Amino acid sequence: MPNTKKPTVGRPTALKPEFIDQAYNYCLLGATDAQLAGFFGVSEKTINTWKKQAPEFADSLKRGKTLADAQVANSLFHRATGYSHPETKVNIADGQVILTDVTKHHPPDTTAAIFWLKNRQPDKWRDKVEVNGSLKLDKETLDMIETQFVTKMAAAHERQKAVLAEREARPEAE
Repeated sequence: MPNTKKPTVGRPTALKPEFIDQAYNYCLLGATDAQLAGFFGVSEKTINTWKKQAPEFADSLKRGKTLADAQVANSLFHRATGYSHPETKVNIADGQVILTDVTKHHPPDTTAAIFWLKNRQPDKWRDKVEVNGSLKLDKETLDMIETQFVTKMAAAHERQKAVLAEREARPEAE
């Protein structure tokens, strides 16, 4: 129930008791505070005010968002590690419907595993490599690196030109 205390200033609250369950259910679907505001026809500032004035409203948002996040995290974990589930295959042979219970296996998904690890262990799995600025190279070493870079880029450019020429020389598939 919304707080029954009457505010001493301002407009009366538009928060209705049924909004608590509606907000919970909408948060289970992944709604943000901005989306809740649109759903209830109020501003995001009003949603924040309702959270302060009615702890049960704030709690319903927190519970809905937490459960939704947990379900997504669980699904991501299963994608990252692989999983199996029962499935019924439907086949039709000689006009007969044949149902066969099988176990469907889904192998681990590399992208999900990378995403999981980057978020759970960012120090070990992040893409960004931090370099401390203490590395000093002499002019001779810098010149050698530049020469190697220019040589490798020229070779890559030549390979690219050769591939493009080869593609243009192929007859079109009909």
